Amino acid sequence: MARVTLELRHLYSGKVRDLYEVDEAHLLLVASDRLSAFDVIMKEPIPEKGRVLTGLTYFWTHEFEGEVPSALVTCDPQEIELAVPGFLEETQLHGRTMLARRAEMLPLECIVRARLAGQAFSEYEEKGTVHGMAAPKGLRLTDPFPEPIFTPSTKEETGHDLNIDLEEAANLVGYETLAQAKDLCLDLFSRAAEKFREVGLVLADTKFELGFVEGRLVICDEVITPDSSRIWPLDEVHSGVVPPAFDKQPFRDWLNAEGWDHTPPPPRVPEEIVAVTSSRYVNAYERVTGRSLSSWYGF
Repeated sequence: MARVTLELRHLYSGKVRDLYEVDEAHLLLVASDRLSAFDVIMKEPIPEKGRVLTGLTYFWTHEFEGEVPSALVTCDPQEIELAVPGFLEETQLHGRTMLARRAEMLPLECIVRARLAGQAFSEYEEKGTVHGMAAPKGLRLTDPFPEPIFTPSTKEETGHDLNIDLEEAANLVGYETLAQAKDLCLDLFSRAAEKFREVGLVLADTKFELGFVEGRLVICDEVITPDSSRIWPLDEVHSGVVPPAFDKQPFRDWLNAEGWDHTPPPPRVPEEIVAVTSSRYVNAYERVTGRSLSSWYGF
């Protein structure tokens, strides 16, 4: 996908998003179709992935609207045009772009886990803990915790984020801010998990990005997407068994089956794997929102 050709200052390119300065108070976040796995960006883009991530973030932000503050201003190209003249002509960016308020970001990944999976499962198998914290005995893969738990990690510029306990997190952001972040994330997770159950899905875990806007803690960046969450079909979750998923895990599994060592360069991704992965993202959007992706901006 081409970069923004408008006269905006490019601030940063992450694994998926490109960040541009609009003015002192606002940023433009553009979600590309890039796919990263094990912190390596694949050479092949996944069609419509950026629009799915942006559309789901918009959906969840508006599900929480009025009670949970957000940095998001708008995804509507007509409204973005008012702040960024010429944006309407950048049709390839429609539906994948967020106009957002600048935030002072917390140096934490705010993860909430309801089920044992991923890195948490690996740690639990080895040590019987999750993020260094005590966990119930006898759990198996995909088993639920007694209640969702807040498990932060560091936010590293390069390499892997590091799982940390609450004491280490408090040393980074302070006890009061950590308490606010924990309460906010657990509340958001509880609301979202109920919505997932209504459509026959399980939200196993998700990662929130938080920051301060005008002294208020708000949600930023992507919100409950297949890139930041584990999403499973409710009727196919069985204790000790890896379930099918609407997130990146099946693609990671394919990479592992290819024998890749998780270091650049990544293997070539066949067209059929690209197509299946794209379909999985689109299905996640449509299943969660109850809307066709074709009704989202950019189509």
